[in-house]
Amino acid sequence: MVHDVPAPDFHRGRFSFNPAAVIVVCAIGLVFLGLTILFSATVSFKGGPYSYLNKQLIGVAMAGVAAFAVSRFDLEYARRHVWLVAGITVLALVLVLIPGVGVEVKGSRRWLGLGPLRFQVSEITKIAMVFCLAHYLAINQTRIGEFKRGYLMPLGIIGGFAGLIVLEPDFGTAALVMAVGVILLFLAGAKWRYVLPTVAVVASGFAVMVINNPNRLKRFLAYLDVEGNKSAGTYQLWQSLLAFAVGGTDGVGLGQGRQQLNFLPEAHTDFIFAVIGEELGLPFTLGVVGIFTIIFIAGFVHLRRAPNLFQYLLVTGTVLMICLQAIINLGVVTGRLPTKGMSLPFISAGLSNLLLMGILIGIILNTQRTWSRTGLSSGRRSMEELS
Repeated sequence: MVHDVPAPDFHRGRFSFNPAAVIVVCAIGLVFLGLTILFSATVSFKGGPYSYLNKQLIGVAMAGVAAFAVSRFDLEYARRHVWLVAGITVLALVLVLIPGVGVEVKGSRRWLGLGPLRFQVSEITKIAMVFCLAHYLAINQTRIGEFKRGYLMPLGIIGGFAGLIVLEPDFGTAALVMAVGVILLFLAGAKWRYVLPTVAVVASGFAVMVINNPNRLKRFLAYLDVEGNKSAGTYQLWQSLLAFAVGGTDGVGLGQGRQQLNFLPEAHTDFIFAVIGEELGLPFTLGVVGIFTIIFIAGFVHLRRAPNLFQYLLVTGTVLMICLQAIINLGVVTGRLPTKGMSLPFISAGLSNLLLMGILIGIILNTQRTWSRTGLSSGRRSMEELS
């Protein structure tokens, strides 16, 4: 059941908590931290730090434009074209697998290239899956208890997107998409007796894929003994842990870290949190964790005013995509999870993920604006039209 609370009231000197504004402020803070630490982490890179900083600033600008555009867009109008969105996304996921079309990096085909720019298709797939699944579950909400129509078909939507991502291969993003999808399915009313076996089957499937992939199996076995494999399979993770140890409580100072001297691979992308720990110390690492916690809490406070199931699930998926991705990244960098490339939202270098984050923030701003202005009326009307 989705409950309603009064819209924020800023008149007559009264202040009402605005969760969307809190999320935006947190996102902006993380972006500025990311720009600062990126400049430090790339100081010894080819082309110099300004080259990476300039690219990131372009990404931030693109994300800002995307956030503004999505915040002004009519989500209910977009629903009428939801399967077109699904089709375009699936086409892009197929194109990226074709030799000569998809850009291959380190054995994976995850990018489509346009001149000097490369775009990671799986990033937009994350929000496309949430959008399509939220729409399907909303128009079939009275049949969620059914096995075929209410469970197998939405599970097929999730599995279709995740399966194409696995083929790239990108197990981490596929796992994230599956996790968010299954959570949304459960929140929509799917029965425990369907969800739990699905989780077991998916986990077993990922285990089988890892076992049958020599490189991934080797990396996983090395992860079980990080120190014993620090010169080979877990070199990256070992350097990350050293960065936290060296930084300690106070940090060594901005620009003074050793990881900027190319000791830590991918220090500006997947492992940028380790650079924060080394240079800025415990207060900033705890601060990053705290900010993502605030985003999570504010997101679910915001959800209390969702006017219908579609928008409730859409915003839930939005918040989960941000926070679960952050959890996975932080878990990998600190050695709590096996090494897997995944960006830290708003902080890591990369145009594709920044653009995705801009879209996600735009959805939150969009719903804040429309929920506050129209209350329940437009949401209920749109549900009646689409049912």
